Amino acid sequence: MNNLGRNLALWVSIIVLLLLLVDVFQPGNTQHAAQQLAYSDFITDVDTGHVRSVVMQNQNISGTLTDGTAFETFAPQDPSLVSRLTGKGVEVVAKPLDQEGSPLLRYFLNALPIILMVGVWVFMMRQMQGGGGRAMGFGKSRAKMLTEKQGRVTFDDVAGIDEAKGELQEIVDFLKDPQKFTRLGGKIPKGVLLVGPPGTGKTLLARAIAGEANVPFFTISGSDFVEMFVGVGASRVRDMFEQGKKAAPCIIFIDEIDAVGRHRGAGLGGGNDEREQTLNQMLVEMDGFESNEGVILIAATNRPDVLDPALLRPGRFDRQVVVSNPDVAGREKILRVHMRKVPLASDVDPRIIARGTPGFSGADLANLVNEAALAAARLGKRTVSMREFEDAKDKVLMGAERRSLVMNDEEKKRTAYHEAGHAITAVLVPESEPIHKATIIPRGRALGMVMRLPEGDRLSMSKKNCIAHLVVAMGGRVAEEVVYGKDNICNGAMGDIQMATRVARSMVTEWGMSEKVGMIAYANDDQGGGGMFFGGAAKNFSEHTAKEIDSEIKRLIDEAYDQARTYLHDHVDELHRLAEALLEYETLSGEDIRQIMRGQPIERVETDESTPVNRRSSVPQVSGPEIGQQGDKPEGGEGSGMNPVPQLG
Repeated sequence: MNNLGRNLALWVSIIVLLLLLVDVFQPGNTQHAAQQLAYSDFITDVDTGHVRSVVMQNQNISGTLTDGTAFETFAPQDPSLVSRLTGKGVEVVAKPLDQEGSPLLRYFLNALPIILMVGVWVFMMRQMQGGGGRAMGFGKSRAKMLTEKQGRVTFDDVAGIDEAKGELQEIVDFLKDPQKFTRLGGKIPKGVLLVGPPGTGKTLLARAIAGEANVPFFTISGSDFVEMFVGVGASRVRDMFEQGKKAAPCIIFIDEIDAVGRHRGAGLGGGNDEREQTLNQMLVEMDGFESNEGVILIAATNRPDVLDPALLRPGRFDRQVVVSNPDVAGREKILRVHMRKVPLASDVDPRIIARGTPGFSGADLANLVNEAALAAARLGKRTVSMREFEDAKDKVLMGAERRSLVMNDEEKKRTAYHEAGHAITAVLVPESEPIHKATIIPRGRALGMVMRLPEGDRLSMSKKNCIAHLVVAMGGRVAEEVVYGKDNICNGAMGDIQMATRVARSMVTEWGMSEKVGMIAYANDDQGGGGMFFGGAAKNFSEHTAKEIDSEIKRLIDEAYDQARTYLHDHVDELHRLAEALLEYETLSGEDIRQIMRGQPIERVETDESTPVNRRSSVPQVSGPEIGQQGDKPEGGEGSGMNPVPQLG
């Protein structure tokens, strides 16, 4: 309010001063000092030759005498006045009468050009002195300072990353009590680098540090430093550190620092001059301030491998904190945090939801809770039940249901047999993860889906697990061959074949699971892992080795195909029963599938009108393979980081 008042008073003073200047220098202002002359005296002066000139505006007469005195008078209707004046040699000027109006309005209109010029000048000066984002403020930092007005975040709002919180707790203690560390000669890290996949809460964790310490929090993205003009990024870096020192103690958070901190000189065509100058300035600034100044620099990235080594050396980013995807206990804590503002039904158990969401990040779990709340709102419910959470989990993993998609009976039957083949092999292979559900309901890009979930978080896979994935992946194609013959197979197994090829190639070239090829890594890091050998990049092995790799990959897949064919030929009756159940019920849970394979009937519970027919109230919805490609992997399958178990179509 003080700044607003000062600015308002300044502008009012400028406008009043301009009006006074215009009024002083306006032509005709000398008439206010003119002598008022009686008309009779005016006629006498005219007759005696004392009048030099007159200006006539209707009956208003003004002029000057021969001695230079200005006068004013009002003349009655006198037709002979003009001839009398001209007869005495008086210079006569006639003007029209001014239209009546407000004097202030006339002053304002006269002063308007000057006001506009002064306004433009003041605007340009303010732009040159202003912050980033303005026309002349290229070199100013675009960092935004967040305070409690934007919502204070503390460690209570961050869950599932207890190890990272523990490492950062001493940062909070230092900001609260610096003498606790400095009196023993210790120095707090100047910079902390948060490393982890997207959505794991790196930004939220940085805000929680500022919230716990109750200090200002400056946030900026790495891309905000890079501009088309060389030197602008370096200027913004200097300005950012100057702002931080003025607001110390404070935290400066740079998100996606890899946008400006990439390895210098890397990439095609050499380095980028502007980006490298910005990085050089950041390195200099980080060396130029001491940790006891109270400025803590926190950066986040999910690509630490591309950062310049000079940025990671001690004295700059002294500490790297890994913020990984949470485990089952961490997911439960995160769910409880996000469920605080959601009215829950009595049947909701966060522990069960956490077990069914392996690989989910914190952002994925927040989206899951939000989707469940929206689903309950669409149904007009007052609380969110376990059913909505199960449906939301399937929607996040595989997309929304597409019941409007019409499949003819033959396509639906082929999809049912394809999914039944996956389901039977998943149950029969001992090393496979437990089957969770199977469906032929189109969802997202998929026509059907078999979903498996591990009993706990899986951090590694054995060779038996990998072979089990290959066998289950081949189950869909084998089921089509058993029912329709080899000449009538379709392209529905394309996604299954792609997934099996990726797993087999990784087994051979990365994981050392082939005795013939040996324990040698043939996949270069810059080629993205196994399966990226022939994309134009130089190979690090001979043609003979390439043939052996291809031969081993084909052997693994062929053996898995033969094993799946053996399973399905031996259990062809279960294949037909399971396909018929999928055609009837559309969605089957893992227990339903096992009962059908044992020859036991399954019980279905009628649901309310808002639930689609042929649904079991305790069975979550699923969906799967891409349209026209029944084996294609949906979002959330292997490789997406959301579920370590491949989802098969």
